[in-house]
Amino acid sequence: MPRISFYLSALLLLAIALPAVADDRPNFIIFIADDVSWNDFGCYGSETARTPNIDALAASGMKFTNAYLTASSCSPSRCSIITGRYPHNNGAASELHRPLPAHLVKFPKLLKAAGYYTALAGKDHMPQDNADEKAVWDDKRGTNVPGNSGGEGHWVDVVQKRPKDKPFFFWFASTDAHRGWDADKQWQADNYGPKHNPDDVKVSPYMRNEPATRDDLASYHNEITRFDYYIGQVCEELKAQDAFDNTLIIVMADNGRPFPRGKTRVHDSGMKTPFVVSWPKGIKDAGETNNKLVSVIDICPTFLGLAGVKVPEQAQGVSFAQLLEDPQNLSKRNYAFSEHNWHDYEAHGRAVRKQQGILYIRNARPEKAWLGPADSVSSPSHKDIVEAKDDLTPAQADVLLAPRPAEELYDTSQDPLQTNNLVGSPQYAKHLAEMRQVMDRWQKETGDSAPANYTTDFYDRETGYVDSKTGERIKGDRPYGDWAGQEHGADKINASGPK
Repeated sequence: MPRISFYLSALLLLAIALPAVADDRPNFIIFIADDVSWNDFGCYGSETARTPNIDALAASGMKFTNAYLTASSCSPSRCSIITGRYPHNNGAASELHRPLPAHLVKFPKLLKAAGYYTALAGKDHMPQDNADEKAVWDDKRGTNVPGNSGGEGHWVDVVQKRPKDKPFFFWFASTDAHRGWDADKQWQADNYGPKHNPDDVKVSPYMRNEPATRDDLASYHNEITRFDYYIGQVCEELKAQDAFDNTLIIVMADNGRPFPRGKTRVHDSGMKTPFVVSWPKGIKDAGETNNKLVSVIDICPTFLGLAGVKVPEQAQGVSFAQLLEDPQNLSKRNYAFSEHNWHDYEAHGRAVRKQQGILYIRNARPEKAWLGPADSVSSPSHKDIVEAKDDLTPAQADVLLAPRPAEELYDTSQDPLQTNNLVGSPQYAKHLAEMRQVMDRWQKETGDSAPANYTTDFYDRETGYVDSKTGERIKGDRPYGDWAGQEHGADKINASGPK
């Protein structure tokens, strides 16, 4: 009897303690923009963007200036974040629109099993074979509400209707600023302020400063401002619920802007992401700028670790939680790897960065240009470059360059536009040797390969969405090829390579 009483007392104490433990665990929100470059928020130096709510989170939280995606392509990037794995280790999901294999776990499923309330609102674009989405998400909402197809319309409602006795994980994904520019047609001046004036737009060095390009960029920035507005609405609701201080928020994007030398590039203009982190309870020094190297596959182990959930063997990232506690803490990451596989056009590009600003690129398809996605190729901004192809700066000319070098090396601290290829420079010979060796090791240990039976172009390279001969949208069967690493079973490999 005494032993039974002891066990009953212990169980009672455990039952009393569990809610307190659950309440003490941080909440998590990922705000992920669609096709937005790292320097297109005000807090990252944009002279065009109006992003007061994101800027306020940076001022009271931590702004990372050396955060990188693993893919500059919508679904491969998102699938990589949600599994904590490199794109080619996600199997067919390394290519646009293709699904994750059934055996891989989306990490919110682990949070849900540990007592978190999970919701996805907005753009999903993380398909999976034989998916049981109810095991991952308690609530799942789409992109559209009356007057807003930008993906943000359900966010506040999800926060309001969540169970208040559980910690939560929310994946809030806009379709802003994907091309289509629907914010122009749905503009709410009372909420968003005036539309961006094309005459005031700061044009990227990769583009021509022409009226059509400025109009294009103004519409793009309108979508960013709408994204920012709804982030502010969510934060206000969290504060009203007294939940803001213990909510770890990340504001980021899935890839670079859908303009020339942006989306699908492995250079910084495509692969570097804004990465604003807010967590008043966990970040001690407000307004810190952190230049330590971070990869987006590090989100998975960071969130799971802070929630007290075991990190699965499939995760290839490393936690950056120690950097939130003190930005001067040592980083667990020395290298950040990125890749580009098929997205509208055939591709196999690989990149590795080190903390010191050295970027190495390897291109297994150098014979063709890295044009960007089809919607960028068909854009006014791209047409402005094509029409002036004999009068372009080096940064602009790189958009159309074919053939391309099979290898590129840049010192990004000295060459932020990444136009001066240092592969033949004696001064950087040691850097080149190191980065080649690191890339070789990463590709071997993670099972990467450049398939011979690769997915070919789905769209015309000169016009993007329309067939160059008929003027019609390309139709018909467009079969996929083998994915990178398929011959090595890379989707079953958990090794991360160098970190």
